[in-house]
Amino acid sequence: PGTGVSGEGGSLLADLHEWRSRTEGDSAVDYGLSLVLTPDQADPRIELPPAIEAGIPTFKAFMVYDFGVSDERLFHALRTAGQHGGLLQVHCENRTILEAYTRRLLHEGKVAPRFHAASRPPFVEAEGVQRAMRLAQAADAPLYVVHLSSAEALEQVRWGRGRGLAVFAETCPHYLALDESRYELPDEQAARYVISPPLRSAADRQTLWAGLADGDLSVVATDHVPDRVDREKQSWRESFDRISNGAPGIETLLTVVYTLGVAGGRISLERMVDVLSTTPARLFGLGRKGAIEVGRDADLVLFDPSAQRTITAAELHHTSDYTPYEGLAAQGAVRTVLLRGEEVVRDGRFVGRRGFGRFQERRLAWRAP
Repeated sequence: PGTGVSGEGGSLLADLHEWRSRTEGDSAVDYGLSLVLTPDQADPRIELPPAIEAGIPTFKAFMVYDFGVSDERLFHALRTAGQHGGLLQVHCENRTILEAYTRRLLHEGKVAPRFHAASRPPFVEAEGVQRAMRLAQAADAPLYVVHLSSAEALEQVRWGRGRGLAVFAETCPHYLALDESRYELPDEQAARYVISPPLRSAADRQTLWAGLADGDLSVVATDHVPDRVDREKQSWRESFDRISNGAPGIETLLTVVYTLGVAGGRISLERMVDVLSTTPARLFGLGRKGAIEVGRDADLVLFDPSAQRTITAAELHHTSDYTPYEGLAAQGAVRTVLLRGEEVVRDGRFVGRRGFGRFQERRLAWRAP
C-alpha cells in the first residue's frame, strides 16, 4: 500500500469513497490504501471498523505537526484497530520538545536548512517510540513504527519486542545510505535532505543495517515524497521549519538496498527479499502478493545483479526534479517487471497501461504475538 487518504475536516469514509471514485481505473499497478487520521475527523472508534470491513485495515497517525493526534485519540485508534483486525502506523516524535527546540533555534537566528536536524535530535524520536509502544500495550494492540531513523529509537523497539510487545518497525533507504553530513552542504542543496525524522550519524546508519540483519527492523520502505527543488523545497530561503519534508525514493529502492546491503555484505539476498516484499505483504494483508507460490499473483521482478551504473535524476521517471542518491555508484538494475503475469516493464522501459492496476481489498491474516 503506497497511498494515504486523509479525511481532513470531516468523515474519513466520505473522503475515501470520493478518492476511489476519482482514481478508479487510473493506476498501472495494483495498489492498496492506508487512511490518515487527523484531529478534526469523526471519532476513530466509529470510522475505523467500517473501513477495516471495506478492506482497508491500515491507518497512519502522526504525533507531531498541526495534523498530529493527541495521545487520547491515538490510544482509541490503536484499541479500535486492534479489536477489529487493523494495524496503526505511527510517526513517532515528541511534539512538545520538537516545537520548543524549533522556537529556540528560530529565536537565535538559526534558520538555515542544517538546523532542521538540530530541532529534532534522536531522543525526540526515541521518546515518541516508547510512548507509542506503551499506548499500544495499554490498548492491547499491535503497533507499526514508520521511518525509524536512529539507534536510540531502535533501542526502544528492541526493548519492546524483547518483552513480547507486538511492535514492528520500518526504516528507509535514505537512512541506510546517507547521513547528517548532507546538512553541511550549501543551503539550497541541504534543503533536499530535509526529511523527518532527519538524517542521522554514520554510526546510526550502521546500527540500522544491523537491525535489519537481526530482524528487529521488519521492513525497508521509501516514505516517498516527490518534492521538487524548484518548488516545494524553495522555502529554504525563509527558514528550515518552512521547508517541505520528504524526498523521492520509490524507483531507487531496490537498487540502493541491493548495492549497499547485499553487494555491500550487510544483509543476505534472502533477507533483502524478506524486508522489501515478503514481510510487507504479510503485515499489510496482501495475501496474494509477496512470494512466488502456487495461488499467488505472478508479480515478478527480473533483476540483473551484474549491472553497473551511476544513479542520476536524469535517468529516473518520478515527478521530482532530483534524487537524494545523485552520483551513487550502484550495482544491479531492474530489467523486467511482471504484474499478474503481464509485462509492465520490459528491458527497463515501461510498457504497462493505466487501468490495469487493481485496488486490493486487504485482510490482516496474521496474529500479533
